[in-house]
Amino acid sequence: MAQGKQALKSRIRSVRATRKITSAMELMANAKLQRQRGRMEKNREYVAALRQITGRILADQPESDCVYLQPGRSSRTLSFLFLSDMGLCGGYNSSLIRLAEETLNPQDPLIVIGTRGSRSLQDRGLTSMREPISSDQLSAAECGKLADQALTMFVQGQIGTIQALFCSYVNAVTFQPQCQTLLPLAISAENETAMKVQTLFEPGPDEILNELIPMAVRSQLYSVYLQTKTAEQGWRRMAMESATDNADELAGQLTLQYNQARQAAITQEITEIVAGADAS
Repeated sequence: MAQGKQALKSRIRSVRATRKITSAMELMANAKLQRQRGRMEKNREYVAALRQITGRILADQPESDCVYLQPGRSSRTLSFLFLSDMGLCGGYNSSLIRLAEETLNPQDPLIVIGTRGSRSLQDRGLTSMREPISSDQLSAAECGKLADQALTMFVQGQIGTIQALFCSYVNAVTFQPQCQTLLPLAISAENETAMKVQTLFEPGPDEILNELIPMAVRSQLYSVYLQTKTAEQGWRRMAMESATDNADELAGQLTLQYNQARQAAITQEITEIVAGADAS
């Protein structure tokens, strides 16, 4: 019985130590979540304005000869898959890898951003065309270079579509894996039904779109990155909160077992004392 109580005390200490770690990680993830959400919201306004301008021009020029609007150049799709660099973020990576498996053609080019999950992708027949890029160190300039690489492949006819697989941030507890097409651009119903205003373009709509669309793709890719990093921290906060709650529950159960074992030992000692007294 003494040995059992000692084992329970050791497990209680271990669970409480783990609880301190998960609680600290929850606080860190929450701080990072707030910081990432601020960056995401600031960038969202710029991307929305840029998309609105592009959409207005496309609505006014539906027959544009812009090279970035020509369909059917290739049946292949270049995909950007956003994963994390670290684990302990719940179902963040697994949900994105599952979406990739359901969505992607193994023969199409793939660029993976995030070093976690490479082995799982290979097991599913998905291979990145370059070494996975660290998602924690990706800057706006580096994201722009990746977009330029994809745009060059599009212009050269190597691919016909550019898309991103990421986890969208809905709110603090809701995150949704999704696939978003970055190119070719589509005219939204909102732009099609908007009031038409006669506009003069200088130097011309095609020249403007040839400059504006690459800018929009770069901005959209970076916006996707900021959104999925925010969702990653949200997943991690929820995972660490759940781990902390589980540690509290387990510690309570072990403490109850320890107290029961201790009470049983005390009762047995009293019984033995009383039995000895009666025998004498």
